[in-house]
Amino acid sequence: MLQILKYLKDYLFWAVLILILLVAQAFCDLSLPDYTSKLVDTGISAGGVTDTVPKILTASEYEGIRTFMTADEQALVTQSYKQTDKLSDSGYQVKTQTAGAVYYVLTAQGEKQESKLKAAFAEPILLYSQFSAMDETDLAKMLSDGKSTDIETLAAQMGVEKSGEQYTIFDFISAKVITPAQLRASAESEYATLMDNYADSMVAAFLAESYKAMGIDTRAIQNHYLLVVGAQMLGLALLLTAISITVGFLAARVSADLGMKTRDKVFHKVVRFSNAEMDRFSTASLITRSTNDIQQVQMVAVMLLRMVAYAPVMGVGGLIKVLNTNTSMAWIIGIAVLAVGCVVSVLMVVAMPKFKMMQQLMDRVNLVMREVLTGLPVIRAFRRGNYEEKRFDEANTNLTKTMLFTNRAMTFMFPLMMLIMNGITLLIVWVGGHKIEDGSLQLGEMIAFIQYTMMIVMSFLMITMISIMLPRAAVSANRIEEVLKVEPEITDKENARDTQIQTGKITFSHVNFRYPNAQEDVLHDINFSAEPGQTTAIIGSTGCGKSTLVHLILRLYDVTGGQIFLDGTDIRDVTQHSLRAAIGFVPQKATLFSGTIRSNLQFGDENAPEAWLEKSAEIAQAKEFIDQKPERLDSEISQGGTNVSGGQKQRLAIARAVAKKPPVYIFDDSFSALDYQTDVALRRALSENAKESTVLIVAQRIVTILNADRILVLDNGRIQGIGTHRELMQSCEVYQQIVKSQLSESEIEKSMGKEAGANV
Repeated sequence: MLQILKYLKDYLFWAVLILILLVAQAFCDLSLPDYTSKLVDTGISAGGVTDTVPKILTASEYEGIRTFMTADEQALVTQSYKQTDKLSDSGYQVKTQTAGAVYYVLTAQGEKQESKLKAAFAEPILLYSQFSAMDETDLAKMLSDGKSTDIETLAAQMGVEKSGEQYTIFDFISAKVITPAQLRASAESEYATLMDNYADSMVAAFLAESYKAMGIDTRAIQNHYLLVVGAQMLGLALLLTAISITVGFLAARVSADLGMKTRDKVFHKVVRFSNAEMDRFSTASLITRSTNDIQQVQMVAVMLLRMVAYAPVMGVGGLIKVLNTNTSMAWIIGIAVLAVGCVVSVLMVVAMPKFKMMQQLMDRVNLVMREVLTGLPVIRAFRRGNYEEKRFDEANTNLTKTMLFTNRAMTFMFPLMMLIMNGITLLIVWVGGHKIEDGSLQLGEMIAFIQYTMMIVMSFLMITMISIMLPRAAVSANRIEEVLKVEPEITDKENARDTQIQTGKITFSHVNFRYPNAQEDVLHDINFSAEPGQTTAIIGSTGCGKSTLVHLILRLYDVTGGQIFLDGTDIRDVTQHSLRAAIGFVPQKATLFSGTIRSNLQFGDENAPEAWLEKSAEIAQAKEFIDQKPERLDSEISQGGTNVSGGQKQRLAIARAVAKKPPVYIFDDSFSALDYQTDVALRRALSENAKESTVLIVAQRIVTILNADRILVLDNGRIQGIGTHRELMQSCEVYQQIVKSQLSESEIEKSMGKEAGANV
């Protein structure tokens, strides 16, 4: 986790911007359930009426409500309302008006006055709506303390006369059997919580019915409210969409840039690796680290920016909203979170080890695949196809089984999560239904509670999803960091000179070399010089250290003892760039790059002119087959040079080195794929065109180095002899054995005669 955050530190500005946008997105998300609650409770249940202070009342309602008010409240209401016979004075649209009806319309203005009126009206309106709707049976039951008593008998006993068609609470109040203050005190003790939480909603519902009964067009009021709230919800939804798209875009850009820069860092680091580092990391592993591992980090970076930052905001915000909505059902959220935590914990214990194994198994698949593809001719020649198929199948099966296990575990998790979420919804509906019946909860609040609960559960789910994916990404991040932290053994000194090599004289002074982690040296006390204008050949048995010796000149490895000088300067005192710019190197295995013949020949010198490319191809004896191609130098070369033969590939590799015009040529057994006639012609042409250069040839064939100016004989990493062919035939037993193993007696006698021909 820390390693992944380390990669994101360069994007702090964008991360902060995304966090701000996510807070805004969470605000929009958390606001939508409130609007849903308003639509249900106010827009539908209360008919869109939001008044908590009546704008207009009938005379009977006005007097009835005032009955339950204190003297101060009555005085406030009296000065805030005026009598009228016009229903339109309310400001609402009127459908019909009863002739001769008297109304009281609100005249008070200002928030302070409205606040006082709201407090004065709250309880009296609730008492009036409750008692005015009470039938005679309920009224008798209330007045007789719950006893079943006939209202007529009760009224006769109390001396109360009927003022209308049936007895009402106001008849008993007029007879002073009970006072409004007593009724108010009783209601406050019994319905205190209800009136505290739902006074505004209950007042609005009463007024909606009152306005409708008067003849006010309540449908217009409701439509206007629904349109306004709906437009606000639509605006929030559009803003939410815009923020979500912006956050997704920014997160994708940040992660893509992170992936690009990390790949770039890994690539540049690997390019600087010496052979020692390449031996430490397998090619297959480096490919996996550069592709799949970086992709894992990139994917988790997106999720960190999109989910990990968003989930806590949503979770905390949803919890605050729930606690403000209805604390009596908050325990349901605890059950939901506990259930989600249990499921995720079990899955993490089961699946986590498999996630950590996945990258190593992918390395194995890449390794086997690479070996099979590169060694396909050998596999076919030795009829090992079935064995390699089994080997690949084993690696592939192990990876597949692991991925199937983790995917099945994740697939199993989602149905469980849906079961938990649906179960929690049912529990909320069941508990909420009873509370709605009791009058302690409104339908819109229950809907909002469900939405908030789902948001909280989804927030925990997102966090747990990240916690499952993080270990695999952490493994990938550590594997990437392993590459980035490696410092190449071969580096330029701080004071290394970037100079141009002039003559190209090479001198080995008491050079020893040992491979990393090896038990003994490969080369022992190597001393010799290779002069400009001369050809120095190196020959010896397989494994004696010939290729290692020339690799030391290129600083593919550094000597472990002694020094190598180029033009009298230790090669470690010049930059690697200037050193390698002076050397035209042709390796044992010729490597061509996808492109054209021209692009391959210009690999060492991008500005090499056309005429010199043609000349280089002629020197390397490649012009003949190039001229046979319709597009000549612009002919396509496929990846690895698979569309040319081994000999053609070797000649193009030699032409590439010649096109560079270096002061030093190194041919590491580069003529082995050439026939004898082409070999002789190539060396003759090279001798004529590289007279001023230092030429080193590593060879297995005696005929290739027979006429060299100096021949260096290696055996078990030690120099056994230095001299010309004739000198070595007289003084070096190892050289004699090599010559006798390759040449007949007549050829040996001929070689000991006059040395004529190409001096290469």
